[in-house]
Amino acid sequence: MARCFYEVLGVERSVDANGLKVAYRKLAMQYHPDRNNGDAEAEARFKEVGEAYSILSDPNKRAAYDRFGHAGVNGAAAGGGAGFHDVNDIFAEVFGDVFGDVFARAGGGRGRSGPRRGSDIRYDLEISLEQAYRGEEVTIEVPTTSACDTCQGSGAKPGSSPVTCQGCHGAGRVRQANGFFAVERTCPQCGGRGQVIRDRCEPCFGQGYVRKHRSLSLKVPAGVDDGSRIRLAGEGDIGLGGGPRGDLYIFVSVQPHELFERDNLDLLVTVPVPMAVAALGGEIEAPCLVSEACDGQCKASVKVPEGSQTGRTIRIKGKGMPHLNGRQRGDLVVELFVETPTNLNARQKELLRELAACCGEGQHPRNTGFVKKARRFWSEIIGQETPTA
Repeated sequence: MARCFYEVLGVERSVDANGLKVAYRKLAMQYHPDRNNGDAEAEARFKEVGEAYSILSDPNKRAAYDRFGHAGVNGAAAGGGAGFHDVNDIFAEVFGDVFGDVFARAGGGRGRSGPRRGSDIRYDLEISLEQAYRGEEVTIEVPTTSACDTCQGSGAKPGSSPVTCQGCHGAGRVRQANGFFAVERTCPQCGGRGQVIRDRCEPCFGQGYVRKHRSLSLKVPAGVDDGSRIRLAGEGDIGLGGGPRGDLYIFVSVQPHELFERDNLDLLVTVPVPMAVAALGGEIEAPCLVSEACDGQCKASVKVPEGSQTGRTIRIKGKGMPHLNGRQRGDLVVELFVETPTNLNARQKELLRELAACCGEGQHPRNTGFVKKARRFWSEIIGQETPTA
């Protein structure tokens, strides 16, 4: 019968994630096969400790185990279901990549020479809101590493070739015994390549690659948003030893627009409205971005309802930003800003006074409601301040 996982790790059921990791690290180091010279019992304990940690370190699995015991996690490393390589993966996750980079099992260390994938590259691309709206093909100049044309990537002077490193005998790594472990590190003579270059290529200084700008064509999809990331596979730095190129990640930023603000798929624009149009109702024109959706027109007709106030919004369907992965479009949201006339002459002022004189509560319902609330507020304050007899 499988032992209680908490008992295996020697912890209480209330232990937190950090306590679990500390307990696991201690027991994993104690029972690791490299420190026990093939002891079958120690290897079994090492696997048991790994299985217990794999369940209790996962919040969902731990909850199921706490409620149903081993029956709640059958098939999830319970009861000896995990193989030794699975437990090694758990060990590497907690301690780092110890099996590949720091520690190598005695007599079985792994070298790291051979083809290596190139590094990924980040490129920042700034576009306008119009470009994000339409989608556009742009050409970018990306600084990347490429194979040296002189030595064709070998790093050796033309007419010569690299030779096998005598320090690591071509493995790229050297190993030194240190107690129960063998400490493995990159060969200092060849830098991990497994080969040394005696006659270096001058243009690339023996590296086999040079940094240059590459012109790439990029299709910016319609609807791309600020902060979006576009991945171009295989367009990063060149790989070493014949390895594949890394990837190019393009981070898109959209410039602020002088008229529009973006809210997800909607475009927001504030349009000033003459006071007379807002009071009587009428029609104004609002700007919009050009596309087939608005028949090539960069403006849209907006009907202003009678009695409109500042801040009122009118939504025009289908004239916002396109969805990045579909046919859906957002809306153009027009916010009205009622503009009070200025620089009035005597006659205009007289007319406004006549209008004000004949307007009552019915024409200013919002102001009337506000005055009532203010008076009630003032009376309550005065009543609180008046001392009682």
